[in-house]
Amino acid sequence: MEASPTASLDAVIGLGSNLGDRRGHLCAAAALLCRFGRLVALSSLYETVPVGGPPQPRFVNAAVRLISPLSPRGLLEGLHAVEASRGRVRRERWGPRTLDLDLLWVQGLLLVGPDLIVPHPRLTERAFAMIPLVEVAPDAADPVDGVHYADRVALVDQGGIIQVGAFEPVEPQALQTGGPGTRLASREAC
Repeated sequence: MEASPTASLDAVIGLGSNLGDRRGHLCAAAALLCRFGRLVALSSLYETVPVGGPPQPRFVNAAVRLISPLSPRGLLEGLHAVEASRGRVRRERWGPRTLDLDLLWVQGLLLVGPDLIVPHPRLTERAFAMIPLVEVAPDAADPVDGVHYADRVALVDQGGIIQVGAFEPVEPQALQTGGPGTRLASREAC
């Protein structure tokens, strides 16, 4: 994976799952994200209604804040690898999935490419992304106009979103050894 040509990225990753062990997929993903940097904040877990796509089960969503030496492209490749490791198959747009990882925001970065846009192009339309983002990065601001997302979150429809608990990632060692999924003692994962 490609390293960032400049300083480390301060990024927020959105996590979602609506198939199988939804919480388990998110907890495992957080532990696997430690491969790409240092997790510095974990949001609460939120149960949310699906947006777009076919009829499907409710999601569990969260966000993590990650300091990474990777480039945005390298981080995106890592996110796709983690999704695949948890059984993600891309069959239809906005369809049900075991794991969905989105690069929501990177401090001070505006990037528009053919398959990577940062901040996420629908971030300000989706409470299931905005609420956890603001929780882990209350200082996050839109790189275009400088407005803090915390000032915008109240403007997003928050219907169908329920906080359902704390985010407790599996210890990375438990995933590597196949041992029991012990929980982290603090909300700082790596």
